[in-house]
Amino acid sequence: MTGVYLFDLASRHGSYLSVRQAAIAGNVANANTQGYQARDVAPFAQVLARTGTDMAQTAQAHLAAPGLGVPVRTDKTGWDVIETSSSVSLEQEMLKAAEVSRQHNLDVGIVRSFDRMLKLAVRSGS
Repeated sequence: MTGVYLFDLASRHGSYLSVRQAAIAGNVANANTQGYQARDVAPFAQVLARTGTDMAQTAQAHLAAPGLGVPVRTDKTGWDVIETSSSVSLEQEMLKAAEVSRQHNLDVGIVRSFDRMLKLAVRSGS
């Protein structure tokens, strides 16, 4: 089986979430620092869009989804930290932290399901 990049994509998304959580934690830690500007990372979709890799239909039974690219990140550069124009808002930072947590839980659920499917396929001899 070739071309299964789900685990790699989930791993890279996990790394992205780690960087984003660190930026959020830095914002919260510096909430009372005079002149500190809140920081955030570039959105994951924007980072992946830089690679130019799109989803490929490898069999006729697969759904074609032109324009809904699911690219795989192949370069080794890090995510950009961008400055925001406003000061730190603890409410916004907590919302961002909750979003990171939801995305992490979704990643874990998808990887577990995919792992389970692969194990069933191996056990059944397919």
